[in-house]
Formats: sequence, structure tokens, C-alpha cells
Amino acid sequence: MSAATKTPAQLVITQTKSGIGQTPAARKTLRALGLTKIGSKVQQSDVPSVRGQLLAVSHLVSVEEVVR
Repeated sequence: MSAATKTPAQLVITQTKSGIGQTPAARKTLRALGLTKIGSKVQQSDVPSVRGQLLAVSHLVSVEEVVR
């Protein structure tokens, strides 16, 4: 498999804290990631745009890399 067709790694993102009391931007970022409640999990590709979103809400989520 060449580097151009390699699929990005996957991340499992878990919401650990509430978005209540956070800035509107942080709440919107949680929604954009697909997180709605404490304990909800989503699987996203490990791409720069998702990494940037995770930096913005790192205090509200935990991240694990999926091992294949």
C-alpha cells in the first residue's frame, strides 16, 4: 500500500465533562465532533482538523488511538 492511499489512524473520543458553563465555541466543537452527553463516544479519523478540534476541548474529552 503506498503512502498516498494509506488510511489515517482512528481515534476514539470520549466526552468526560459537561459542556455546560463552557464557551459557546467549546460547546459547538463538542457537537461538531459528534459528542452530546458525558460518556458518549465517537470514532474519528486522525487528521489535522480533528486534532485541532481536540486541542480546543482537551479539558472536556479523553482520546484513545484504535490499535489495528
